[in-house]
Amino acid sequence: MSRVVVALGGNALGHTPAAQIEAVRKAAPSIVGLIAAGHRVVLGHGNGPQVGMIDSALDYSAHGTLKTPEIPLVECGAMSQGYIGYHLQQALQAELEKQKIAKDVVSVVTQVEVSSADPSFKDPSKPVGNFCTKEEAERIGKEKGWIFIEDAGRGYRRVVPSPEPMRIVELDAIKKMMDMDMVVVAVGGGGIPVVRDGERLKGIDAVIDKDKSSARLAADLDADALVILTAVDKVAIRFNKPDQKDLDRLTVTEAKEYIERGEFAKGSMLPKVQACLAFVEGKPGRKAVITSLALAGEALKGGVGTVIEGL
Repeated sequence: MSRVVVALGGNALGHTPAAQIEAVRKAAPSIVGLIAAGHRVVLGHGNGPQVGMIDSALDYSAHGTLKTPEIPLVECGAMSQGYIGYHLQQALQAELEKQKIAKDVVSVVTQVEVSSADPSFKDPSKPVGNFCTKEEAERIGKEKGWIFIEDAGRGYRRVVPSPEPMRIVELDAIKKMMDMDMVVVAVGGGGIPVVRDGERLKGIDAVIDKDKSSARLAADLDADALVILTAVDKVAIRFNKPDQKDLDRLTVTEAKEYIERGEFAKGSMLPKVQACLAFVEGKPGRKAVITSLALAGEALKGGVGTVIEGL
């Protein structure tokens, strides 16, 4: 029975609780399709829109008439893990029961250790929150001191530090649950970023890229495959241009050449391809697939998505 880590994008989950419930309900059959095919699955997920929503709401509450306590971004990330994990648990459990598959689904509040010296703290790059216009971004940026960037032609989003994941703190617990044949939801939003402070860990305001954390988790679990689900069916070069070319397969060498040429957008496809490279280069025989949520159930059967394989 192969081990598979699946990374689900936060944008695919919608921007409101109601939209998210509907999105995970629609996503569940594709993910359970992998389980039905005999794979042991650990599911990671993004939280960009969700952590941005939580952070904005709490910021408004703290600085509005209510004057509630200010809540750091790292705590907002932890909240988003529970909020998204609970919806995923419900949807996956319902679909498993529908398909008469007897498995438990559990979410792990997951911490991921990063370095306090990571250069991203001086160069924020991870988009969070909702899309807005250039004018809205300029106004909010002046009001709050936030940094915004244009995000892959879809509008402007706030960016925060995105340090590299070094260690999955709850790795042993996730391994035990996977060995017990549970479906595990972990490293939500890339994990809660923590740094070493003497003999203890403490949270730090950042959002770790969920694809990189999922790749780190996949490697640490000695998984056979990493499946990254996004808004498109395949990776493309010259994306959104008249001569766009979709890619069925990518060698490690080709992927690195395309990265060098700047073919993949930062904060969008680039970290996905980088995560796949980190995973497949770690051990011979590993496989990574980037495809859309709708094709998740077929991702490891061949013929869909973009396959990246190592030696």
